[in-house]
Amino acid sequence: MSEGSLEAPTRHPIPWQDPDYYDAEKLDAEVRRVFDICHGCRRCFNLCDSFPRLFDLVDESESGELDTVDSADFKPVVDACTLCDMCFMVKCPYVPPHEFDLDFPHLMLRYRAWEAKNGKVPFAAKQLTQTDRNGKLGCGMSSLANWACDTSNSLTRPLMQAAAGIHKDAELPEFSAKPLTDPGRTNPEVNTAAPAFGRKAVIYATCFGNYNNTAIGVATLKVLAQNGVETEIVYPRCCGMPQLEQGDIAAVAESAEATAKDLAEWMDKGYDVIALVSSCALMLKFEWPLILPENEAVKRLSRATSDISEYLIDISKNEGLADGMSALGGGVAVHIACHARAQNMGQKAAELLRLLPDTDVSVIERCSGHGGSWGVMKENFDVALKIGKPVARDVKKQAPAHVVSECPLARDHILQGVEKLDGDVSEMSDARHPVELIARAYGL
Repeated sequence: MSEGSLEAPTRHPIPWQDPDYYDAEKLDAEVRRVFDICHGCRRCFNLCDSFPRLFDLVDESESGELDTVDSADFKPVVDACTLCDMCFMVKCPYVPPHEFDLDFPHLMLRYRAWEAKNGKVPFAAKQLTQTDRNGKLGCGMSSLANWACDTSNSLTRPLMQAAAGIHKDAELPEFSAKPLTDPGRTNPEVNTAAPAFGRKAVIYATCFGNYNNTAIGVATLKVLAQNGVETEIVYPRCCGMPQLEQGDIAAVAESAEATAKDLAEWMDKGYDVIALVSSCALMLKFEWPLILPENEAVKRLSRATSDISEYLIDISKNEGLADGMSALGGGVAVHIACHARAQNMGQKAAELLRLLPDTDVSVIERCSGHGGSWGVMKENFDVALKIGKPVARDVKKQAPAHVVSECPLARDHILQGVEKLDGDVSEMSDARHPVELIARAYGL
């Protein structure tokens, strides 16, 4: 037996359609096998809160080993996992092809899938995963929705905490007055003199980019047009990451199959596919093919999809970016989100921002603590701030003019952490994503 981490990790397809996947005894046996390995290793102690919870659970048991831990006590460990994949990608020495065959995040997914199948997911949690329905309602009444979601609203936020379990102090994304796919929106004129003229790309808006922060999509349209890329915005439906977090793999599979079919029409016409948010790019590129490994349309979409920073770097290395970018004063701190790291593409956001002339760029590659919807929940918010405290401390010390991340929600969570440390964020720009800074540098 050779030690792990000496070869590239490989991932197995998720056997969610196999009845054994949901067998309680077999699931418990696999959880105990993996937890025992983790307990003996402890290399992941400083990633998320799952591992400290697991190690404390074992250490405080009667024997100090897993044999005296009740299986009913495993749930807090499972609940603390954000499915960020960092343990699998960068820490665990026992991932496949090691014979221990350990995939901690996908085991936590299996546990949640068992919970979902047995009706153990709370009603409120299920409603939060309905991002398309919620997004349409939020955009339709954006002023009212944003008023209700504001942390300063002492009337609605305590009610939201009691009814939906969302912490009253957690920052929530605002809703746009119009979605990114609004038919009244016009695309900017394509720069035919740009080196990359002739490329075509369809932008998968994502639920966040479509209903909440449309500025990311608008900036992407402008930057790509400046670089000669003909673009179209599409958004057939959510990628399913919220459902994945709750273990509803069947819903994710349904979304993947339908969306892959929809986007195939664009790929047939020679369009590349770009995802605006790193979590959604990860779903299209890696998670969907593991859920539907036999679906050729899903595999084709996986090969055709790029993160927006990744796509712009590809242009810069092949045709070259269009001239005209100016320096951004005050410095930039770019957070490399976990779901960007899990794409195994390198620090594309940092690489992109370093193309800005005479601009100081610092890189933060550490978990923000947000974890999708995980970090805004009542039971997790304080832990999320604790996990992200080193990042917030770093940003406070640097005090840059711009703080961005390929996960805009992580960026907002970082700034909230800075405020908790009595840091001043009032002078920082409102740009959340690296592509927004590229648009500013072009004067767009």
